[in-house]
Amino acid sequence: MPDTARQSPIVTFYRLVEGTPAPERADRSAMGSLPTRAYRHCDAVTQAAGYGWHIRPALGFDLLWDGECVHWRADHAELGDWMPLGAVQYPGFAARFDAAAPQGIAGYAPPFLTALQEPGVVQIWTGLFARTAPGWSLLVRNLANLPRHPGFEAYEGLVETDRWFGPLFTNIRLLRTDMAVRFDPADPYLQVQPVPQAAYADAVLGTPGLVPEVAGLGARDWEEYRTHIVAPNQDAAHRPGAYAAEGRRRRKAAGCPYAAMAAMATGAATPPG
Repeated sequence: MPDTARQSPIVTFYRLVEGTPAPERADRSAMGSLPTRAYRHCDAVTQAAGYGWHIRPALGFDLLWDGECVHWRADHAELGDWMPLGAVQYPGFAARFDAAAPQGIAGYAPPFLTALQEPGVVQIWTGLFARTAPGWSLLVRNLANLPRHPGFEAYEGLVETDRWFGPLFTNIRLLRTDMAVRFDPADPYLQVQPVPQAAYADAVLGTPGLVPEVAGLGARDWEEYRTHIVAPNQDAAHRPGAYAAEGRRRRKAAGCPYAAMAAMATGAATPPG
């Protein structure tokens, strides 16, 4: 990896709340939950599982929705039992924020939990800020390739953190009214992924190509289908994993293309023809 790439990370996380676990590289095994065969041979699944970082809460807390009001409690000695949720701060954080903030910013500490006006929807601040290199955004989403939590689901959001600097948060929708939903510092509850803004530009998403029928496949298409699908099925000695091995070779040969991708995303460069 070039020195410039090491010195200028695509994403920088800022920990504001003391005790917030640092983001951890997402695990290609989906925290050990993938079947062994998928982990060994399905590069598509493991790449998706390992794309980005896992986020864990700064302290343990529970949410309970009774169908009308959201209640909360946290693992903190100064807090009581169940309380109705409006907007609350991390315990002790507002004072630390005000002591560190310059004039005119004190008093504007971001809240930890906020009950939104939509039924059962809560905004959770991770305790982190984030900044990305020009042309990059952060996708905040559910954990990739892990079973959904039975009590909540996270809304996905693309945040253009190259131009917006503030709290990295998520909105979740509580799904049940008969049980408390637990958030534990030992367990990640979000995945954050870097995305080049060129990937979701209207010019890209608005003009997909389409071959309307099987007769439209050309000689190259058929030959590649023969190589990837037919030939392995005709070879009695074929072993799974060729796709994964080829992917690893391509990634190793590509090195660190971050700078070029960021330039493409901002229009400073164009891809080769």
